[in-house]
Amino acid sequence: MVQKPIKTWLINLPRATERRAKMDAQLAKLPLDLTVFDGVDGKAREAELLQNVDVPAFERNMGRDVLIGGIGCYHSHLGVWQEILDSGEDVVLVLEDDVVFHDDFMQAIDLALEAQDSWDFLKLNKIRAKLPVSQGKIGPYSLNAYVGPATGTGAYLIKRTLVERLLPKMLPVTRATDQEINRFFLHDFRLFGLEPFPSHVDDGNVSFITGEGSVDMVKYPSLKRLPNYYLRATNYWRRFVYLVKTGAIPGSKATLLKRSWDR
Repeated sequence: MVQKPIKTWLINLPRATERRAKMDAQLAKLPLDLTVFDGVDGKAREAELLQNVDVPAFERNMGRDVLIGGIGCYHSHLGVWQEILDSGEDVVLVLEDDVVFHDDFMQAIDLALEAQDSWDFLKLNKIRAKLPVSQGKIGPYSLNAYVGPATGTGAYLIKRTLVERLLPKMLPVTRATDQEINRFFLHDFRLFGLEPFPSHVDDGNVSFITGEGSVDMVKYPSLKRLPNYYLRATNYWRRFVYLVKTGAIPGSKATLLKRSWDR
């Protein structure tokens, strides 16, 4: 297990009491140094938050209307990142309130911290994680880069040095939180995932962003989404070129930590 409980932020809307209760039950079993961050309520602060959104760019990039719950989520992560800067911690864990931890979660954290020289932003679950390219083994896990989209911000480790570089570049909002983070080729950092992922997301099909059954997530008709299709296609190429330039492709099959992994 980790020698020192890692500083951890849990993003939770104060009105999401059921989610908080489920998270508390899980977190009580984990040795984490926990801070609860009151999530930014998009509906309550809509007029204020929309001042930080480039609405035409967002609609063009995402192929859909702005969802104010998503803008609240975006600002919640920015708020946590500011607290990370103020904390002085070198590496922290950030959680959303719909995460389900697997039995090996703390083992994965432990190993990831031992190999922290090999990554800047490390995903511990996903919505999508397409076309992985192994960067090496960390115990039973593969450290993967991704040519395809790697989305979802349910659980991740992030370095303060990266927060310092990213935070000033995150406004105005021109796309969803994970889509902006996924532009590692532009922001120049190592975004990797630890697979098999030691957690997953389960919102019970009820989201504060997209509504029940994602009913609020209405995509534009195909013709109007042409800019979004173009962006998605070109981003595959931009990720590929960046990973080649930085040596992530071809991937390495090396063991990143030279020690016994009898766990």
